[in-house]
Amino acid sequence: MFFSKPTTEQAVALAAVFQACELVADLAHTGEAPTAALELGMSSLLNQTPDSIEQLYGPLANLELGIQSMSALFGGDSPALQHRPEVLRYVVSILFLARKLSRDKDRLNHIAEGIGQAARQAEHFSITHDNVYSNIAALYEQWVSTLSMRIQVAGSAAYLRQPGIARRIRCQLFAAIRSAFLWQQLGGAQSHIMLRRKALARALPRL
Repeated sequence: MFFSKPTTEQAVALAAVFQACELVADLAHTGEAPTAALELGMSSLLNQTPDSIEQLYGPLANLELGIQSMSALFGGDSPALQHRPEVLRYVVSILFLARKLSRDKDRLNHIAEGIGQAARQAEHFSITHDNVYSNIAALYEQWVSTLSMRIQVAGSAAYLRQPGIARRIRCQLFAAIRSAFLWQQLGGAQSHIMLRRKALARALPRL
């Protein structure tokens, strides 16, 4: 695995992590983020048993932001998103948290139960209803924020202090962790991030 060539599926899952982290940066700096991308993050988080990676994320165009971000930071092909270096910090932290959580079965069981409840709630409202955001954000605070390592989000205090925006940020961090789990299940490894960045960028599918 250490020297294994990254696969397209691994690259897609990692691009989903990047996309969620870009959305965190959007929310933290501007208070806004693309609605469709926010919805995709929520739907991928609430879908715990997808039949395929395509079922989880849909068409590749849905991950355009994440693919562009990952390509810019790993492949150096585009400078468009390089002005927010905290995104890579978020990605690395998310991958670390996902590995840490994967070893805590009790915590994972509580998270799975809470996400299941939120998914049932979303069936009656919508995946971006305030109640669903609130429950997922509370789940994040209870079971992720209490880990020894916490992600410090950079941005404007004017937005970070707004409860609605803070909840959406926590939900996207949770969505990033969910995609990080998939990345690991597909064989993604820390060595890929450290030593095979350009290979990961080359493995990204063309939009």
